Amino acid sequence: MRSVYLDYSATTPVKQEVIDAMVPYFTEVYGNPSSLYSQGLVVREAVLKARKQVADLIGADPNEIFFTSGGTEADNWVVFEVAEKLKDKGKHIITSKIEHHAILHSAQTLEKRGFDITYLDVDEKGFIKPEDLKKAIKDDTILVSLMTVNNEVGTLEPIKELAAIAHEHKVLFHTDAVQAVGNIEIDVKDLGVDYLSASAHKIYGPKGIGALYMKKGKTLGAYLHGGAQEKKKRAGTENIPGIVGFGKAAELAKENLSAHREHSMKLRDHLVRRVMKEIPNTFFNGPDIEDENERMLRHPGNANFIFEYIEGESMLLMLDDKGIAVSTGSACSSESLVPSHVLAAMGMPSEIIHGTLRMTVGDFTTMEDVDYAVDELKKVVSKLRDWSSVSEEKGW
Repeated sequence: MRSVYLDYSATTPVKQEVIDAMVPYFTEVYGNPSSLYSQGLVVREAVLKARKQVADLIGADPNEIFFTSGGTEADNWVVFEVAEKLKDKGKHIITSKIEHHAILHSAQTLEKRGFDITYLDVDEKGFIKPEDLKKAIKDDTILVSLMTVNNEVGTLEPIKELAAIAHEHKVLFHTDAVQAVGNIEIDVKDLGVDYLSASAHKIYGPKGIGALYMKKGKTLGAYLHGGAQEKKKRAGTENIPGIVGFGKAAELAKENLSAHREHSMKLRDHLVRRVMKEIPNTFFNGPDIEDENERMLRHPGNANFIFEYIEGESMLLMLDDKGIAVSTGSACSSESLVPSHVLAAMGMPSEIIHGTLRMTVGDFTTMEDVDYAVDELKKVVSKLRDWSSVSEEKGW
């Protein structure tokens, strides 16, 4: 049976060059970087190299990169450490209704501790309006955290403008850029952000390793205690193979960014056009690919649909039987039956949100993969609608 992977926003396959870079640090150069002997020095040099590779991908200084276990840890680090550090100044934090749960759940935890959280609305395409941020900032606002690219619908937010608004009011600004890094050009200095979260497994690197960018002069307190690793900010022996793999993946992402975007957008656009033309009663969520301005304000590989009258989980399982891997939304929420908080925030009725399917392409996707997936999707949708007790004539 043919195997087609269309869930690149959940995770990506590790590229062979990345694997090749990592293997020696499992089998040959396995010393502890804190050790004083020569193998420890070799490993320390490898970490320094990887730190520079990651920094170069986002236009940062290597000293501003702190390795973490992933994007979720990086998000938690910022939210909780800023809250602790500045709680005497204020307890107001601003985020949005469409953030990754790493931010939303952290914010909800702080609410229980007495913090005031504002959740910004978005429009029907998923965009945050800068004027809404201006209105939301108060005298006791200490942090704004808004994602660069949404993980479900692919909307690219106006981060540079949003960060500037925060800084006009002397408020720190963090962005979760896990879906953006390696997919769009990121320059932290141009964006003007204070903190940025990134993850290796979204850019063809290994799982379990990420990074937090901290702008010089905005360094946070220690997240883990018990050692001098990561400038005494994150104690514990480093994940050396993971760090090396992240560095190599970042290097490749920087080299191949233009080709990656062009390839992904070509396949994504073909996928969307076929689905919208050939499957009736379907909504395409997020920025419009037929509008050239909006097309560039969307993750290059992201397609998110709602198919009326049927359940996304049923489509997912039937497509899986045909060797096609897709998702119904965020991979971090895949076990939840709660409708997408992102689509709800965009104004989609709850009764049709359950018919959501996210299909995301990447470097190893082919045009044949896309056509096979659409051909099978048409059959699945038709069969499920035949079985459904709901029809276009009956309505919801």
